[in-house]
Amino acid sequence: MDDASTLTTLGWDSGWAAATQPWHSLGFRPARVSGVDRGACDVLSAAGASRATLGGAVLGGMAADSTTGPCTGDWVLLRDWPDARVTVEAVLPRRTAVVRAAASGESRGQVLAANVDVVLVVAALDVDPDLGRLERLLALAWESGARPVVVLTKADLVADGEMVAADVAAIAPGADVLVVSAVTRQGLAELGAVAGPGVTVAAIGPSGVGKSTLANALGSSVDLPTGSVGVTGKGRHVTVRRELVQLSGGGLLVDTPGLRGVGVIGLETGLDLAFPEVERLAEGCRFTDCGHVAEPGCAVLAAVESGDLAQRRLDSWHKLAREVRWIERRADARLRAEERRKWRLISKSSRSMRQSGLARP
Repeated sequence: MDDASTLTTLGWDSGWAAATQPWHSLGFRPARVSGVDRGACDVLSAAGASRATLGGAVLGGMAADSTTGPCTGDWVLLRDWPDARVTVEAVLPRRTAVVRAAASGESRGQVLAANVDVVLVVAALDVDPDLGRLERLLALAWESGARPVVVLTKADLVADGEMVAADVAAIAPGADVLVVSAVTRQGLAELGAVAGPGVTVAAIGPSGVGKSTLANALGSSVDLPTGSVGVTGKGRHVTVRRELVQLSGGGLLVDTPGLRGVGVIGLETGLDLAFPEVERLAEGCRFTDCGHVAEPGCAVLAAVESGDLAQRRLDSWHKLAREVRWIERRADARLRAEERRKWRLISKSSRSMRQSGLARP
């Protein structure tokens, strides 16, 4: 297999080739990040798998914004050094990115996976799916720019998988819902079609729902570790980092650690796409800035009253909308604080120069 064919199997196309045109004269070569840890990257390229440290330009960008550093799924440009070192010198602009709010509660984002075409929102059928969590993950998936697909696993453990899938489909408008079992292989053919040649999918969801098991069942190039659910019924963290693996069907999958908390950030379009019926009803409200709480002439509240919109669905929308506004306020406050800090440093530097006589009077 030649270099171009190898890159194509990793998701490379003419668009990525055009994006690297300015760098060709420097002799850098493209690669895809398969994992990040300890300040370095595992990468896949035409030359195979290798380890790369971060170059100075990338480290400078990370200092300015933690979301710009290499992430699993990124396309990067590598530099080969005479002493056999390999460094990441640039991260290509992302087409899509699954971003959640930082676990610390800061107003910064954490990129879970980059350049994915499909986000698999995974939940297990052996317990009743948490509809609120699914709505949150779907909003995250829609916001990424990728296509969401809900995957309900462990169908072999229940008798009413299709009925549960119908309930989930009601809160996942616009997204396909697949019922699968890695044991009986139910639904794996349909899931394999979603992750076809050249397609990158990312699996997100809590621990214990079978994300790594799905990857293995689809023919992962790496045998991902899996574990059983604990006696409490809660999943155990087996996957410890985000990892891009190749699938036997020609696609790629980003396996992610279980998400305990799923903080949303931004959601410029994700909220509307996850709750399209609320957005559609809102067009009939008397006031354009209606908050759908107690305003007169609110078409959304009228739909709840008539039974056309479930109260639980509106409550879930309100919860996410409040969280988005809270994150936005924190982000604004952080930016103002950073701006004040920058000008204090400039002012301090100017005073020092005047005192030393280096500055003009």
